[in-house]
Amino acid sequence: MNAGSPKDPDGTSGNDAGDKSRTTLIERSIPLTDNRILSRDLFVSSREIIIAHGEENYRLRLTAQNKLILTK
Repeated sequence: MNAGSPKDPDGTSGNDAGDKSRTTLIERSIPLTDNRILSRDLFVSSREIIIAHGEENYRLRLTAQNKLILTK
């Protein structure tokens, strides 16, 4: 994995910058209060998230009508 530099903090402008198979890990905290997560905390930068559950991946999407859809 590329180390970042001041001009390229995440190391993505190197030789493999066009390689879409790389995974970028972004750490952030999502508050959990009384076993409850607010959906606005999940959908900060996207209208869809992937949930890995065992060997399966699920898509949780926020619709235009502000509803949630979970699909396998």
